[in-house]
Amino acid sequence: MKKLLLVSVLTLATSVCAMAADDFAKSPPAAPYQQVSKLVKLPDFLPGMGQLFVDPATLPAGPFLAYDHDGKLVSTIYMLPTKDLNPEKTFDNLAAPGGNVDHVDVYYNAGHAGVEEPHVHVVLWHVAADGEAGVAK
Repeated sequence: MKKLLLVSVLTLATSVCAMAADDFAKSPPAAPYQQVSKLVKLPDFLPGMGQLFVDPATLPAGPFLAYDHDGKLVSTIYMLPTKDLNPEKTFDNLAAPGGNVDHVDVYYNAGHAGVEEPHVHVVLWHVAADGEAGVAK
């Protein structure tokens, strides 16, 4: 009986996670996410990143949802201010709303519209490395 209950709970949890990921699979995501280019002066599509959406309440860190030219979610991006990368500050339980993460990239950015201060991009890719080509141009 306990095994049956555990299997039922695990199946339900997996289904809920899959449904949540499906909510973000295609552009545009539901509110409270908004298109970044409508919030700050940025192009609608950023080569190397894609079309970005964010919940403004989570700025500057995000998560930002990044979509390819076909409107498919390819990555979740966090923009963590370098001044906050210290022993006094933690970034716990960073979510991947798009579901499974294939690989992660981390790189420095000196600042740009919307996140002007120096920060680190933490990119949780939901596609294999060759799928990154969908946002390359």
